[in-house]
Amino acid sequence: MSDIDVKFGWLSGDGPLGAIFGVSFVRGLAPREVLVRLGVDESTIDEMTFEELDENAEESLESSDGMDAAWAGAVRMGDWTVLVEPGGWRVAAEAGVLERVSRGTEVVAVSRHDYASDDFAHAIDGRVITRFEPLAPHLRSGDDPDRWIGEMRDVGLGRDGFDDPMPRDPIAAAFALAGVVTGVDLSPALLEMTFLAGTTNPDD
Repeated sequence: MSDIDVKFGWLSGDGPLGAIFGVSFVRGLAPREVLVRLGVDESTIDEMTFEELDENAEESLESSDGMDAAWAGAVRMGDWTVLVEPGGWRVAAEAGVLERVSRGTEVVAVSRHDYASDDFAHAIDGRVITRFEPLAPHLRSGDDPDRWIGEMRDVGLGRDGFDDPMPRDPIAAAFALAGVVTGVDLSPALLEMTFLAGTTNPDD
């Protein structure tokens, strides 16, 4: 098992965040501002533990037939705010959200979706620099899709074509790359922090 698998393996497999989630890193913005940019209703924002956030997200998934968890939580880590979407993937995958959240700043987003596709995206000031699926990192898009190609190879995302081996653990590798870009290496200690959280669907 590689060092990357050891450090970031808790985000894949049967990890505490589950089979569907999004995690985004937003430079220089306070947690409340990140939530507002995402579209969270400010009247619902409150402090809560990850367990409370996860329970709220699960309830909203049940009420929406599994389409959208609606809840998101944010916490400051150094120069970055880490945004967690249990059961959600809006920043990484929903059209226009990454661009909106990254206006005037920088965002790195990773989503895991075991029943659809995973995503890695990096944006600066509303421009998508690079975007790809961790299982197919050679199929990149964006204004500068090769910006992190050396770092991608270093973390095991160096496929150049369909005949090359697939990443051993694409989610762990994607979070390793996010750590290289942001300097934030996520550990399970994240889940012990107090989040500022809210919902985009307060009436559900």
